[in-house]
Amino acid sequence: MLPSYPDGVPVWFFVGFGFFWFVVVVGFYVLSAIFLMKIFDKAGVQGRWRAWVPVYNFMVFSKLGDLSPWLILYAVGATILLSWVPLVGWIIALTPLIVTLLAAWRVGLKLQKEAVWVILYFFLSIVWLGINAFDGSRWNTVIPAAPWAANAFLADRTVWQGIPVQAPVGGYPVNPVTQPGYPSAPGAYPPAGYQAPPPGYQAPPPGYQAPPAGYQAPGYQAPPPGYQPPPAGQQPPAGPSQSYVPPGAPVVPPAGPPAPPAPSADYQAPPTFSAPAASTPVPPSAPEPPAAPPAAPEPPAAPEPPAAPEPPAAPEPPTFETAADAAEDAATAAVGRADAVDDASAETTADHAADGPVIDFGDGPKDDKA
Repeated sequence: MLPSYPDGVPVWFFVGFGFFWFVVVVGFYVLSAIFLMKIFDKAGVQGRWRAWVPVYNFMVFSKLGDLSPWLILYAVGATILLSWVPLVGWIIALTPLIVTLLAAWRVGLKLQKEAVWVILYFFLSIVWLGINAFDGSRWNTVIPAAPWAANAFLADRTVWQGIPVQAPVGGYPVNPVTQPGYPSAPGAYPPAGYQAPPPGYQAPPPGYQAPPAGYQAPGYQAPPPGYQPPPAGQQPPAGPSQSYVPPGAPVVPPAGPPAPPAPSADYQAPPTFSAPAASTPVPPSAPEPPAAPPAAPEPPAAPEPPAAPEPPAAPEPPTFETAADAAEDAATAAVGRADAVDDASAETTADHAADGPVIDFGDGPKDDKA
């Protein structure tokens, strides 16, 4: 049996009620983090983790809404410190909601949402975040400046890495609401006769300057003195009228070609030339058949086998001379040498006889050998 309070309410009721609100708060936090992550992607914020950090995610949201991100931190801190003060603490507890409402207004303008969408954020902020997160809108910073843009405390002056600066190039356009004398201030409404630019019109690039007064484009010729442009809607006068002359009757062509003139008495007819006889074309002779292919080359003759070498002759057996044979050979050689000496002496005597008598101064005369 669960304990009950004095008024009869059981404890499980409060436990269930607390758990229900815990689930609602956690679900609201998860959904809002997912929706903020999508909005941050559209704005070009780097790092999706920024959408999941409590308090810091709405500081980034305020920065995208042209508000100082420290306002959220101041509002949350003041609520924690002064919420126990009666009446004053309750009013201070609304400051975080007021800051996020102003930021949602500026973020909605950059996502092509009208100012009335802030009402939806006040009652159902989770629905406002979901619509802007998943619709087809694109981030556009070229909107009029915020009314607090000149306030150093409220306007955003911080530069955080990963979060793009929201001021457009060239500054914010003039906000007619902040001009003195609104709504009759210059620029509050377009002048009379204003026409919207045609489709496809592109605004001039940043830094564009209009041409000075009296500027004339190259090749432009000023109208002559005294020229007055025709009033609007008036058509130029028509040219001089020309009387219409109907065409005459059509000329009938002759029935045939005119007859040639008669030839004179001295006219001689040109000689007639007979057309050359058509020569019968001679059909081309049949092409000669190609010559017989050359005979196949004869195979080379088989090489003759080398002749067998002749066997060497048998050596003659040595002859053995006897002593008698040797003596006979020596005698023959001595006779030969003696004959050679005699022949030489005879030739010398003959040469001397031819030259003259030989005078011998020796011991006596010597007989010459015949």
